[in-house]
Amino acid sequence: MNIDTIIARLGGIEQAARITKVSTEAIRKWKQARAIPSKHWTTIIQETGLELSDLQPKNQTDSLPTTCPTGANAVLLLEDGTILWGIGFGAYSSKDNLAIGEICFSTSMTGYQETLTDPSFAGQIITFTFPHIGNIGTNSDDNEANQIAAKGLVVKQKITAPSNWRSEKTLEAWLCDHHVTGIYGIDTRTLTLRIRDHGPQSALLFWPEDGQFDLDFLQEQVKSWPGLQGMDLAKEVTCEKPYTWKEGVWHWDNKTATKTNKTYNVVAVDYGAKQNIFRNLVEVGCQLTIVPATASAEEILSHHPDGVFLSNGPADPAATAHYTVPVLKSLLEKRIPIFGICLGHQLLAHALGGKTYKLDQGHRGANQPVQDLKTGKVEITSQNHGFAVDPDSLPADAHATHINLFDGSNEGIASDTYPVFSVQYHPEASPGPTDSHYLFQRFAELMDNHSPNKKQ
Repeated sequence: MNIDTIIARLGGIEQAARITKVSTEAIRKWKQARAIPSKHWTTIIQETGLELSDLQPKNQTDSLPTTCPTGANAVLLLEDGTILWGIGFGAYSSKDNLAIGEICFSTSMTGYQETLTDPSFAGQIITFTFPHIGNIGTNSDDNEANQIAAKGLVVKQKITAPSNWRSEKTLEAWLCDHHVTGIYGIDTRTLTLRIRDHGPQSALLFWPEDGQFDLDFLQEQVKSWPGLQGMDLAKEVTCEKPYTWKEGVWHWDNKTATKTNKTYNVVAVDYGAKQNIFRNLVEVGCQLTIVPATASAEEILSHHPDGVFLSNGPADPAATAHYTVPVLKSLLEKRIPIFGICLGHQLLAHALGGKTYKLDQGHRGANQPVQDLKTGKVEITSQNHGFAVDPDSLPADAHATHINLFDGSNEGIASDTYPVFSVQYHPEASPGPTDSHYLFQRFAELMDNHSPNKKQ
C-alpha cells in the first residue's frame, strides 16, 4: 500500500502526526521517502486495521523516476530494480570503470577515512548512516591501507569544507586521487532500512561525466554481478611480498614512533589487514613480518615465529579457505600460538573443522555489543563482516568464547587442543572503541606459554 493511502487512513497528515506522536514535518518526510519507520508500524496497525504486509516497503521501481530528475547527475541502482537519483562527487564513472558491489551500511559516527581504506570493505558500496561525512577532510596518517578498498560511498548531505587541524586534503579530492565515486542527496535512512529489512544485495553507483545514463545497460550489469558469496577477494587486497612492520600506535607526543622492546617474533598473514592491527601488535612487543595470503606453511615457518597472526579481510571465508586451510592445519600441527581477527577468525574455524555462513544482516559499525561468555563482561566493539562462524559446526575440542548481543551470532572461538583463539570483531578499532585492546596482550601471554622458541 502506498504512503499517501496509509496517511489518509490515519485521517490526514495532522491526525497521523498526533497518532504517531511525531511532527507534521516528519509525516511529510515519510511521503518523500515513500517509507514509514518500522517503530510506528504497531501503532498504525492498531489504528487502521492494516496488515503488516501493507506497511513493509515494496519494490520501489514503479514510484521512482527512470529518467534523471532536474538537479541530479548520479544514480544508485539496486539489484531489486530500485533506482535512487542523487548528486555525484569524487571521481567520475564510466562504463569501463563501474562502481559495482554489495550495498551495505556502516553506523560509525567517526572514522570515514579508516572505513573506506579498510580492505575488509573490498567489493562493497558503503552507505554511511551518520550524515556529516567529509567534515574533517583526510590526511596521510589515518589510512588503514594504501588504497581505498570500498567500491563507492553513499551519503545524505553534501560534502562540506574540512574543519580540522590535521586535514591535508578534502574528501572529494582524496576520492578523485583514488578513482572512487560517491553520491549524496540520497535518503540514507530509507536505504538503510531497505538493506536491513531485505538483506544484502548488489548495487551500482554511476556518475557519468557526459550526463548520459544507459539504465538498461546499468541494470543488466548490476543483476549480473555474482555477489560476495563464493567470492575470494583476499588475493586482491593482500601484500605482494613479505615485509616488516615497526611502527607502534599513534601517541600525541611522538605519533607512531618505532618501538624497540621487541620480544616476540610474529608472522602476520595479510588477508587484507588494517595497519592499526600491526601497530597494536608492536605495542605488546611483537617484531612483525607480514606475508601474503597465499604464503605456504613452509614460508611462514621459515621465519621461526613465536606466534602467527591471521588478519581481517573481505568476502566469503569458504572461498578463501580452499588455499588457506591446508596452511593453517600445518601450523596447528606444529602447535604454534595463533590469534585471528575477522576473516582470520573464520578461516581458523574452518581449519579446526567448523563452517561459516552468510548473515542476513552483516555487522558494520563501531557500536556492536559483544559478551565474553567466560567472564560475562560486555565490550563495545568495531566490526565489519557479512559472514559468521556456525558455533554448532565446531568440533568437540573447540568452543565459542564470545557472542554478539544484537543477534546472538558467534564472535569468538578457542581450541581446547591447540594454543589458538580468535574473535570476529576488530579489537584494534580505528575507528571505534578500545574495549578489546586487551586481546593483543592475551596473544603475548599465549606466546609466553606456548612459543616453540621459548624454553617451557
